[in-house]
Amino acid sequence: MDRLWNANYCKVMAANFLLFGAFYLFTPLLPIYLSEHFGATKDVIGMALSGFSLTALLCRPFSGFFVDSFPRKRVLMVFFLLFTVFFVGYLTAGTLLMFTLVRTLHGGPFGSLTVANSTVAIDVLPSSRRTEGIGYYGLSNNLAMALAPTVGVSIYRFTSSFELLFWIALLMAVLGMAVDATVRLPHREVVKSKAPLSLDRFFLLRGWLLGANMVAFGYSFGVLSSYLAIYSKESLGITGGTGTYFMLLAAGLMMSRLQGARSLRQGKLTSNAAHGMLFSLVGYILFILMPMLARWSVVSHQWAIVLGYYGSALLIGLGNGHLWPAFQNMTISVATNNQRGTANSTLLISWDIGMGLGMLGGGVVAEYQGYDAAFWGVVVVNAAGVLTYFLATKSFFLRRNLNQSVR
Repeated sequence: MDRLWNANYCKVMAANFLLFGAFYLFTPLLPIYLSEHFGATKDVIGMALSGFSLTALLCRPFSGFFVDSFPRKRVLMVFFLLFTVFFVGYLTAGTLLMFTLVRTLHGGPFGSLTVANSTVAIDVLPSSRRTEGIGYYGLSNNLAMALAPTVGVSIYRFTSSFELLFWIALLMAVLGMAVDATVRLPHREVVKSKAPLSLDRFFLLRGWLLGANMVAFGYSFGVLSSYLAIYSKESLGITGGTGTYFMLLAAGLMMSRLQGARSLRQGKLTSNAAHGMLFSLVGYILFILMPMLARWSVVSHQWAIVLGYYGSALLIGLGNGHLWPAFQNMTISVATNNQRGTANSTLLISWDIGMGLGMLGGGVVAEYQGYDAAFWGVVVVNAAGVLTYFLATKSFFLRRNLNQSVR
């Protein structure tokens, strides 16, 4: 059997962990930062944060085109440099308008870089281990999304310094760029297509329903990751539990990767996706339901917090750990070999749309209806995504699947 953990694959995974770690180190704390430093209201916070996803969304289709049409290593390094430079902007932005501008523009290189790095990961994987390898690759950014906020929250609790967080994020981005610079890619002849440009060069039309389905799951995580810290502080009275929450989320991610590795190796994509979305849905329901039951004196407060708040973290981690690699493999499996970059960008575009809608919609709903309503909205949207998968998306994928080794 071909070797999965080759040096280049490990380097790409390490760089991916660092780039997501740099980004998520302070992301859950930004609502608190904007509220305390600039006096921003909940709806203004939502608008300030959602611009990031909008620019990432606008840039991803073009990044997929560039990755498929030009030398990938060169494209990767340009995107990583641009991503790194924007962290300096956070350190120099002195007004809410300037910070919003920096945050919004930062979405462009972030969106482009994640497409380029994940496509390079596919290139350095042996074809016989690609499905399994993509699953493990996703673990690097999932773990960063879980562990980096834990570290960031802990640093902020002891130092109360956002400036220190921005410096650490900058250093992590520089290190990630240095690691990616050492990756050696197999020779790939770039063939210039003589066909006229079409929408399918930027968005994988064959996988449109997979992308549409992913929007619902991106929305759910967009609300959770953006408003967890401020919701915990203002509504639940939890000031030190956010770090623990993300640690449990990371534990769930790790367990799901280990548990799901065998089924991914066997090509059982649709069942992996189903397990993941059901775990996540139960997690989101527990997250909002148990504290409400405690307020209504249906259950004891302490029991509700332990089961609802922390238990949801484990379940959502398990869910995302199964869901992401399954959907990524399904999207790649309906694409031709010269559309890998487009397939990756399509999935990430969909996630960006969901995340952006979650950041914006969650903030607006929280401003006028409260955080309980915002998180009940998460449950409704997530449930709609689950229903869509079982009623339409699964059969859609099986009809269009080009890789007969997966199902």
